[in-house]
Amino acid sequence: MRDLVEIGMGRTARRSYDLDDVEIVPSRRTRSSAVVSTEWKIDAYRFDLPLITHPTDAIVSPGTAVAVGELGGLGVLNAEGLWARHANVEDAMFRIVRAAEDTEDPTALISVLQELHSAPIRLDLISEAIKTVRESGVTVAARVSPQHAAELTPDLIKAGVEILVVQGTIVSAEHVEREGDPLDLKDFIGRLDVPVIAGGVGDYRTAMHLMRTGAAGVIVGHGYTPGVTTTGKVLGIGVPMATAIIDAAAARRDYLDETGGRYVHVIADGGMSVSGDIAKAIACGADAVMLGAPLAASSEAPGQGLYWTAAAAHPSLPRSRVAPGPDYAVDLKTLLFGPSSDAEGVVNLFGALRRAMAKTGYSDLKEFQRVGLTVHR
Repeated sequence: MRDLVEIGMGRTARRSYDLDDVEIVPSRRTRSSAVVSTEWKIDAYRFDLPLITHPTDAIVSPGTAVAVGELGGLGVLNAEGLWARHANVEDAMFRIVRAAEDTEDPTALISVLQELHSAPIRLDLISEAIKTVRESGVTVAARVSPQHAAELTPDLIKAGVEILVVQGTIVSAEHVEREGDPLDLKDFIGRLDVPVIAGGVGDYRTAMHLMRTGAAGVIVGHGYTPGVTTTGKVLGIGVPMATAIIDAAAARRDYLDETGGRYVHVIADGGMSVSGDIAKAIACGADAVMLGAPLAASSEAPGQGLYWTAAAAHPSLPRSRVAPGPDYAVDLKTLLFGPSSDAEGVVNLFGALRRAMAKTGYSDLKEFQRVGLTVHR
């Protein structure tokens, strides 16, 4: 039964929970973390880590996409970002970093991003970026917005994209606008020979609708990061991640029954700043996590510690700040696997996931999705 609360006469709302509101409950068994597997597979592609990068230029360049892939995750290029618009991205990044140093006015930083993104998308530039990733031998993934998916996707696949991410703040299977014309997501996906990950969503119904389009994965959330994303302030829309992930996992289970065995992956995006959040997202039912701000601490991140999402550059309604990242920097390998001298859960992100799985007695991710949870709110 849904936990409904009355918020006024004749109006009720469902009580929902964020990752901070839940904790993982230990079981009667523990095991060595050496025998724990964090392997994850979507379609024909296997990864050692349940990690997808949030597709922002702040943390993903062609070089960092390669580095993430070599470490076992999936780096996602933003096919509508700076690498698709500027031949000299280093100069563009320098402008952003310099503006951050010279002003405390957040609108000035947004204006710089909007100006840089007003340059047209050049297929030759994004194709070259994709080529860099493809030639390294790691899996190639790129993100497009719903508005430009039909226009850009054929060229992206021709350039070598193997997994396509169709991502917006909110993606609906029923009606996605493209220059005033609806994009039929089911028809769009059905015409492709590559798996598609689509989202974000925040509830069971929308997750189920996206699964029925043929998506291989559904993104839950909209990359919420405190102090960075402002979707709640701008649109009044929020996604309590624990409840949203659990609801999407329920849709996955029901869709599995409905189709007689088709499994759609749930990708958690947002509300995760420390390693414990990653563990709780998987425990709630996510198959993988899409990380953004935690990766800004990587010394390889092109934003040099700054973090923003693609929504920061929206020409008329930006929904992300350009914010300083952590006041420390470590190489990407250390960030993901340690060792760490920090006791706050911001380094050794996936070593901590392995330890959480081991401490609760689970050997792989699908088993760990059955771990007990408690609410302390």
